[in-house]
Parts: sequence; C-alpha cells; structure tokens
Amino acid sequence: MTVWHWVRHGPTHEKTLVGWRDVPADLSEKERLARLHDYLPDAAQLISSDLIRCTATADALEGKERIRLPHARDLRELHFGVWDGMHFREVAARDPELSRAYWETPGEIAAPGGESWNQTALRVQAVVDSMNAAYPTGHIIAVAHFGVILTQVQQALGLTPIKAMAHKIDNLSVTTLIHDTGIWQAEVINHLV
Repeated sequence: MTVWHWVRHGPTHEKTLVGWRDVPADLSEKERLARLHDYLPDAAQLISSDLIRCTATADALEGKERIRLPHARDLRELHFGVWDGMHFREVAARDPELSRAYWETPGEIAAPGGESWNQTALRVQAVVDSMNAAYPTGHIIAVAHFGVILTQVQQALGLTPIKAMAHKIDNLSVTTLIHDTGIWQAEVINHLV
C-alpha cells in the first residue's frame, strides 16, 4: 500500500493564471510550515514539481528520514499556454468561447499553446504509476499544484474532470490518497493543519 500525501505549494499571491510560469511561493508563515512538517510522516519519499514554488515548499518539509527525490517536471501545473500570466477577465476577453469551454467542460479542450486537462492527467499519472511501482509500500510526500492534485482526486474518486475541479485545494493543504494494488481511496482532501 502506497500512501500519497499531496501538498499544495505555498501561496504565490498572483492574481493571474499561473501554470508553468516559475513564480516563487510565500513561505513566511513559519509556524504553519512547522505544523505541516510535523503532520506529515517522518519516513517518506519526498518529491516535488520542478517549479520553484514547489521545490522551495519541499525544502521546508525536508526531514532526516525523508528521502528527497529528484524534482519531477511532469508534476507541473496545468499548462495554460498564452493564458499564463493573464487575469481571468483578460482570458475571457481574448478567447470567450474557448475559455468558457475550458473551465466548464474540461477534458480535451486545451488553452492556446497549452494543454488540456486530460493531457495533464496523463503526464501526472505516468509519474504516479512509476512511483507506485518503485515504492509499493510506504509514504510519498508530493509537493505539487492545484490542478495536479485534482487529477489525482479525480483518479481516486472516479470523478469526471468537472466534478474533480469542484474540490477546493488550498495552499499548504494535504490531500491523502491511498493506492493498494490498483485500488484507490481518498483518506482526506484539502486538510489544513
């Protein structure tokens, strides 16, 4: 049984879409980070997206029994393409029909120059499947992004993309999902410590 502890990176305070743009996280809430550090299992593999907001958050969660794995590019956020860095209103003005469809019927619809929900889910699932095979027992702490974590909530609960997107995933929250020989279950979603 592999227990995944998905941690959303620290807040960026951006008011625009942030996908593959490499913006830092605000990790100034030291007490909150300490509580999160203490909440997570001591003995675990620790992996993160390669974007700085995740790598810095993972750095804050390191421990002597936590084995830091190389950053995983495929754990990056949804790729918003030309929308990255734009406010939702700007996106809606630029691509009104496409942006509406992207959020209301996620799946195969991609942002211009970006990727679809399904493409994101496939690349994330490849990392998860590889990790499940490499670590069939134990704990994995994965520091990632809103969309990445929701693809795994979708997997664990057998949801459609739109139903998965209805879940809230706060910064520095923990979503614990359990994988046991091909069967998934959700223990907790969006737990704040």
